[in-house]
Amino acid sequence: MEHDEQVALFNILALYENKYPVLKWIFAIPNGGKRHPATAVKLKAEGVKRGIPDVCIPYPAGGWSGAYVEMKFGKGRLTKEQKAFIDFHEHMYKIYVCYSAIEAANKIGEYLDIQELKECE
Repeated sequence: MEHDEQVALFNILALYENKYPVLKWIFAIPNGGKRHPATAVKLKAEGVKRGIPDVCIPYPAGGWSGAYVEMKFGKGRLTKEQKAFIDFHEHMYKIYVCYSAIEAANKIGEYLDIQELKECE
């Protein structure tokens, strides 16, 4: 499941946080999932929006202002809102669509130039 892969990604990142403090500031954006209608209304009022990627890397690198990771699982595809977000932001932010925790860790390692994450298996 996508949830499990995202949890695994953050477990991988936690292994390297002491060596690479930038990893401590990578965070999840809780925009997806099924919720109780009252909770959904509350979150929408707080600014939660459809189409925002799952993970934010709020650190400039390689000429980018930051990066995002959208986690997918199996045959999961981008929604029209996710495609719109990517189209609007792709000139400022590096954006990855990943189908596993390992792939996401490798892409984050590539973005931040962290060899251990680039080679994570």
